[in-house]
Amino acid sequence: MKQRNSGRKNSARKPFNKGPLQKPEDLSVEQMKEKGKGAVAKLTAQVDRIVQTGGPTVFYITDGTGMFAIKAFVGPGERAHPNVLEGDVVAITCKIEEFQGELEGEAISFIKQTDAEKHKFVEQLKEKERERAAITPPEFLVNDQILEKLKEKYVKAATEIRLAVIQNRPIIVRHHNDADGYSSGFTLEKAILPLIKKQHSGAKAPWEYFTRAPCSAPFYEIDDSIRDTARSLSNVAKFSEKMPLVIIADNGSSQEDLLGIKQGKVHGIEFIVVDHHFFEEDVISAETLVHINPFLVGEDGAKFSAGMLCAELARFINPDVENIEQIPAMAGLADRIKNEETMDAYCKIAEKAGYEKQLLADISTVIDFVSAKLRFLEAREYIEVVFGEPHEKQKALVNVMAPYIRNLDAKGLNMAQAGAKVEKIGPVSLQTIDIHKAFPGFGFFPKPGRAVGLAHDQVQVDKKLSSVVTAGLMDTAITFRATDGANFSVHDFIALIEKKIPEAFVNGGGHKNAGSINFVPSQKEKVVKLLKEFIKKRK
Repeated sequence: MKQRNSGRKNSARKPFNKGPLQKPEDLSVEQMKEKGKGAVAKLTAQVDRIVQTGGPTVFYITDGTGMFAIKAFVGPGERAHPNVLEGDVVAITCKIEEFQGELEGEAISFIKQTDAEKHKFVEQLKEKERERAAITPPEFLVNDQILEKLKEKYVKAATEIRLAVIQNRPIIVRHHNDADGYSSGFTLEKAILPLIKKQHSGAKAPWEYFTRAPCSAPFYEIDDSIRDTARSLSNVAKFSEKMPLVIIADNGSSQEDLLGIKQGKVHGIEFIVVDHHFFEEDVISAETLVHINPFLVGEDGAKFSAGMLCAELARFINPDVENIEQIPAMAGLADRIKNEETMDAYCKIAEKAGYEKQLLADISTVIDFVSAKLRFLEAREYIEVVFGEPHEKQKALVNVMAPYIRNLDAKGLNMAQAGAKVEKIGPVSLQTIDIHKAFPGFGFFPKPGRAVGLAHDQVQVDKKLSSVVTAGLMDTAITFRATDGANFSVHDFIALIEKKIPEAFVNGGGHKNAGSINFVPSQKEKVVKLLKEFIKKRK
C-alpha cells in the first residue's frame, strides 16, 4: 500500500480572509462538493481523522454521504480545537474554498457535540452508510446457472466493498500474477476507483485508499499477508487510517491461504475472496466476509475463471463501470475455460466492443509477459494501457509486443521439446520435462507453467495423442497439465502423496487437469515414482 502524505507542506500558510459571509445553508458533504467554492455550509459530521500540518489543523469529516477536509487555524503548527478527537461528532459551519485544485472547508464555527448527541448521530450514520452501500442487483452479462447460484454472495460482496469505501477504509486487491489474475484485479479496480473518487474530494484519494498488488504464489502467502498488515498498521499510526479490506482474487480458497487470512484478521483486516480453484474442505468462508467460488454451490470452478467472476462482481459494485466488456472473454480464453455456451456469449460481447478472439489472445499473452517482468509492482498506469485505456495505444502496444512474445514462446517450446521424454503408462502418455535442465534460470520467459502448457498442447498434435499427462519437474515442485482422456486429478494425486509419502510434506492445488504441487527436495524421486503408479492405476 502507498505511504500517505498529508499533502499540506506550506508551513507559513495563513487563514483565509473570510470577509462578509453569506447565510449558511444546510448541506451534506455530497452537496458541499456540488456547490463548490464560495458556498457557506453548516452540517453535523463525525471526525474521521485529524492531520496537524505546519499551518492549519485539518479535520477530515464524514456524514455518510462523503468525506471532506475542514481546516482550522489558530497559529502556525498549533493544534486547533484540541478538545476534538478522532471519532467525535461536531457541528460545523464552514466556507468552501479551494487549495491546490482541491475543495476544502474553512472552519467558521466548530462545536463538539455531547456524548448523547454523538451516540444518536453515530447510529443514524451507520444506518445511512448501510443504505448508501445497498445495491440493486443488475442482470448478469450471460445466462449461467453458476452465476445465479452465487448471486446472494455477489450482493453481499458488493455491499461490503461499497461500505468499505463509504467508511473511508483502504482497499487492497490481491490477485494472482497471470492473465486471469490481472483481469480479476483490473475489473475490480475499474469498479472501485470511481467510488473512491466520489467519496473523497482529493485527487490523491485513489492512491491513498486503493492498492492492487499481484501475488507471485498461487495463494495468499504469509509473506504478502505480513507486508499488507505491516504497511497498514504503519498508515494507521502515521495517518490515522483504518485497517483495510483485502480482496483476494484468483487465489484464496485453499488451506494454504488460511494462515495469511487469519494473520491479517488478528490486526483488524477483513477479507473477501473471489476464486475458482478446487479445495478439499472449505476452511475459508468462516474467516471472510464473503467467499465466492463455484465449488461452494456444487459447481465446477473450471467452468468460470476468476476474471469472469470478478467482471460480473464489478458490475454489482458499480453499475456504471466502464471498459470491462471484453475482459470475461479474454480471461476465460487465457484460462482455457470449458464452458462453451457461456464462453461464446462472452466472446460475442467482446466482439461488439471491438475485440476479436485473436486480439484477446494477443492481449492475454502480453499480460502474461508483462506480469513476469513486473513481478510485485502495481504499475497502475502501465496496466491501464494493456487493458485498453486508451484502446488505440493498447493496439499499438500489442502490435509491438505480441510478435516478440510469440517468438519467445516458440523458443521456449523448442527447449521443452528438446528436453521432453514421453513414456507410455497403460493407455496414458506421460510427458516429463526437467525444467532446470531444459530452460535457462531466473527471469526466463515463458515461465515453467506456460512452457509446460505449450509442450502439452504440441505433443497432442505431433503424436496424435488424446490421453496425455505433462509434468514439468523441478527439485521441489511439479507443474501438471492433463487431457480429459487421461483421467488425471491433481487433487487426488496430492491426497495419495499425503498418504504414501507423508515425509514429502506436499502442498499445492489448482484444477483437476492443471495445477502444481510442492514438496521437500529429498523426496523428489519417490514423488515421481508415485506419479507413474498413480497414472497406471487410474481407470
